[in-house]
Amino acid sequence: MAGNSSRPGLSVTSRALAILGAFDQRHRRLTLTELATRADLPLPTAHRLVGELLAWGALSRTEAGHLVIGRRLWDIGLLAPVQSGLRQIASPYLHDLYGATLATVHLAVRDGHQVLYLDRLSGHASVPVVSTIGSRLPLHATGVGKVLLAHAPADIRADVLAHLSRITPYTVNQPGQLSRQLDAVLTDDYATTVQEMSLGACSVAVPIRSGGAVVAALGVVVPSLNRNQARLVSALQVAARGIGRSIPGTTLD
Repeated sequence: MAGNSSRPGLSVTSRALAILGAFDQRHRRLTLTELATRADLPLPTAHRLVGELLAWGALSRTEAGHLVIGRRLWDIGLLAPVQSGLRQIASPYLHDLYGATLATVHLAVRDGHQVLYLDRLSGHASVPVVSTIGSRLPLHATGVGKVLLAHAPADIRADVLAHLSRITPYTVNQPGQLSRQLDAVLTDDYATTVQEMSLGACSVAVPIRSGGAVVAALGVVVPSLNRNQARLVSALQVAARGIGRSIPGTTLD
């Protein structure tokens, strides 16, 4: 509970981390009082630390006055080897793929029960794309997400299948239907979506492998897959193999 005086030994660092840790997928915007309660800190302490975190850029304040995670934390997160290294390795292949397709290109990894977009190149076609670099979207409604979900541990897959939300009228939210699609991803080695994340947008994605394990997904977003699906899959697979071969320690054929 907020203001718990039984935690006098907490360091300033621990208290600051408690404030940052108070945010999660269900609590992206918090008032100062809510933040203090969730961080289990006295309100004056939370107020002082929030001021310092705002000044540094770890937190930001919305127009409505709510506190949110600041952009500087994302910038620092990009320096982590799992993200910065992969983005740097993949960059030339993403640009080659963009040049070959002129479509919006995505590089993504699984972050828990969501897909995290590490990089994005915007395509020429006027297609509604809701992703941004650093954004997280549902695994079951995106092409890259379906690839990552198909290769996710069984408990992750089961949990996602048990909590399927409908984002558009075309989102697959029946566990049986999605499970069959995921099985097909493992067989075909690619995934598709048709207006499942946003109306007017289709996607196709393939896995990126390192040392035999799927470490990321590569996808494109286009207005339609009717005539170009095979060509897009081929271009994606060539790029994905190139990225996989470039990851240190990888021995792919």
